[in-house]
Amino acid sequence: MTDDILIHVEGHAGFISLNRPSALNALTLPMVHAMTAALRAWADDAAVKCVVIDHADGRGFCAGGDIAFLRNSAINDGGVSGRKFFHDEYQLNHLLFTFPKPVVAFMDGITMGGGVGISQPARFRVATENTKFAMPETGIGLFPDVGGGWYLSRLEGRMGQYLALTGARVAGAECLALGLATNYLPSSALADAKARIASEDVTRIDGILGTLSETPESKIVETLSHINRHFAADQFEDILLSLEGDKSEWAMKELATLRTKSPQTCKVALRQLSESLKLTDFADNMVMEYRIASRVLVRPDFAEGVRAVIVDKDNAPQWDPAMPEGVTEDLINDIFAALPAQEEWKPL
Repeated sequence: MTDDILIHVEGHAGFISLNRPSALNALTLPMVHAMTAALRAWADDAAVKCVVIDHADGRGFCAGGDIAFLRNSAINDGGVSGRKFFHDEYQLNHLLFTFPKPVVAFMDGITMGGGVGISQPARFRVATENTKFAMPETGIGLFPDVGGGWYLSRLEGRMGQYLALTGARVAGAECLALGLATNYLPSSALADAKARIASEDVTRIDGILGTLSETPESKIVETLSHINRHFAADQFEDILLSLEGDKSEWAMKELATLRTKSPQTCKVALRQLSESLKLTDFADNMVMEYRIASRVLVRPDFAEGVRAVIVDKDNAPQWDPAMPEGVTEDLINDIFAALPAQEEWKPL
């Protein structure tokens, strides 16, 4: 167990509270293991009728995974420990997706990367005025994993492709409008919501949240027509070309954003979302994402992206390949290829 996760039962609810505020509750492998152990125990515990996932302190629900650890693995052990992290984290994601009891995730704060992976599988996903949702991985040479391919590919129109490529941040009101959240509560109502979930009939969770919910104004759907037009293609070069042909302020801003991202992982993300949408089993999605993660982890762009954005903070990554046309179809095929049978990801 780890002090970075606080686990307790209150009433008939099992509570998992992330408690690593200095790192915006970014997940470490011990945190993943602690959450997995609690969920497996509660799945068979008749006294625990539902699960609440929240954070104990700080402004982040969960900012992602332990990126520094993953970069160190890529540089120093050939990605061995990094692959172990991804493998076990994805098992947690799948466990939540298939959990037999209601799970309520309170996305009150920064919800990115790994935080998306532990909130989107929940039956109830609560956003607040503090929510900042994003999958920013292409900016560090990674890709929207932890089930991101499944969730993003199933958003309206081409919104998922837009979020995957640009890493755009989505506020709580927009999360509700897009279906990334099932409810929107003011943060002042969260304590009441949690107390009632723990004490009232578990079949009333929907009603409890509905009673406390608000419907805030959201303008994100106003940009959906632009997104559908310019992000329509599954070829990265075609998206860039479409934006280049539109001299509007919005298009120029999005084009400038895409120019900062890893061309390799932008192409990976587009293939990932396209393939994920064809799948009917979340476990198959995680098999695919683990194959991608195993390869992308040790490709040059990941270590370089983390260096530029998180370590040196010069925000000037030198991508390899540097241009989209340098990322060949053969390279993408290699990244998506099956692993040896004994190395493939498997659910718990």
